[in-house]
Amino acid sequence: MAARQPPYMRVADDLRRRIAAGEWAVGERLPSRAQLALDYGVGPNVLQKAQERLIVEGLLEGRAGSGTYVRTPRERLRMVRSRHREWRQDSPFRSDMREQGRRGSWESHSEARVAAPDHIAQRLAIEPGDPCVRTVYEFLADGRPVQLSESWEPMAITGDTPVVLPELGPLAGRGVVERMRSIGIVIETAVEVPRPARATQAQANLLGISLGDLVTEIERTYFDTDGRPVETADIVVPDVRWEIAYEIPIERSAD
Repeated sequence: MAARQPPYMRVADDLRRRIAAGEWAVGERLPSRAQLALDYGVGPNVLQKAQERLIVEGLLEGRAGSGTYVRTPRERLRMVRSRHREWRQDSPFRSDMREQGRRGSWESHSEARVAAPDHIAQRLAIEPGDPCVRTVYEFLADGRPVQLSESWEPMAITGDTPVVLPELGPLAGRGVVERMRSIGIVIETAVEVPRPARATQAQANLLGISLGDLVTEIERTYFDTDGRPVETADIVVPDVRWEIAYEIPIERSAD
């Protein structure tokens, strides 16, 4: 069962919808947080978190002593990496694109029983040569390629289950977290390591950019509640189209 969406995300979703519908124009100040909290029937902390989420996304901006305003749209879109991506019932990428007002889709190809190369085996805490499922993805926004990924999953974990192939079976396309949960594996942590790089010819051809253009390569690994790595992926994002932001929750001390 998918985790229940936090209240602040439901408020953020509705504020995003109202901004997209033109209820507030670019540069216009939103009603006060107290008024919006009253309108939504939530506490001020929930409303504040919702607005902070939209500030991270680049839809709003806060002005000290003045309030919160609708921000001028960015030429580069902002890709927000955060824990809440995995709480949604659709695929994380498709949900990300929907929040940008775009249609997300992808093309993929999986191979089973691929021997893990040394660097992948190290990331998955398995032996080099152990069989894995390798899946390559080309992610599209409104039919335009915007992101590439290569994913590896140990067959020792998924080999005898209905979800061995990510894009086939009962949970095709639903994302690693939900697929693993269906076979009793709870993913607790994702570790991402972003690195700047230059596009190879193959990456440039797929993404419609030039050889040597700036890209961000993200090395992502999912860990279960025992700290075991269950999937790792290399994600390639073209810098000319996307800037990447990380939303980091801060624990509030008890007063």
